Amino acid sequence: MAVKKRKKTGSKKKAIKRRPLKKRGTAKKGARKKAARKPLKKKQPAKKAAPRKPREKVIGVITHYFPHVKAAVIKLKAPLAIGDVIKIKGHTTNFKEAITSMQIDHVPVTQAKKGQEIGLLVNSRVRQHDTVYKA
Repeated sequence: MAVKKRKKTGSKKKAIKRRPLKKRGTAKKGARKKAARKPLKKKQPAKKAAPRKPREKVIGVITHYFPHVKAAVIKLKAPLAIGDVIKIKGHTTNFKEAITSMQIDHVPVTQAKKGQEIGLLVNSRVRQHDTVYKA
């Protein structure tokens, strides 16, 4: 009687099918294609800037406002005198006015120096931290 030889099994490993790695920037199925790039524009020479107005000089900052007497307290960063025209600018404030009355410690004065706090009559409402410019 003849003996049949058996095939060896179990010692061979099965091959695992792996997906290929996707490249970055590749589109998925149904995704839009990228539009063609536009050619680069040539740089044009720079335009000359329009002449600027001279900057207004900062005179001080409003520290308080008294609505019944319509007076503002200003901490000065530069000297100021009666007759000067000032501009008060803030979040909701923007007007020009000539100085008619000025006081330091309830005493009327004609001039004030840098660093002093003065009381000033104003025609409209001002708020704390509004900036005062010399117009």
